[in-house]
Amino acid sequence: MEPVRGTRRTEGVNTVGTTLTPEFWRLFAVLLVIATAATVVLSAAFDALVLRIRARRTPRPPQITRVVRTARPAQRTPVHH
Repeated sequence: MEPVRGTRRTEGVNTVGTTLTPEFWRLFAVLLVIATAATVVLSAAFDALVLRIRARRTPRPPQITRVVRTARPAQRTPVHH
C-alpha cells in the first residue's frame, strides 16, 4: 500500500502530522527572551526588597550626639595650702 499523496511516512515514528515551523521557532525565541528578562528583573527586585527588609531589622547602635562643653567661669578662687 502506498502512502496518500501529501503525507510523509516514516518507519517506527508515530507522527501526528505537525511540524515545527519557522514561525513557531520565532515565537519560541521571543517568549524565551521575554521569560529570561522577566526572571532577571523579578529576581533583582526581590533581592532589593530582601536587602531593604534586612536593613530595617538590623539593630543599630544609638546615634551618638556630640556634647560641646564650654569653659565655665570659676565661681571660687582656688586656694593653695
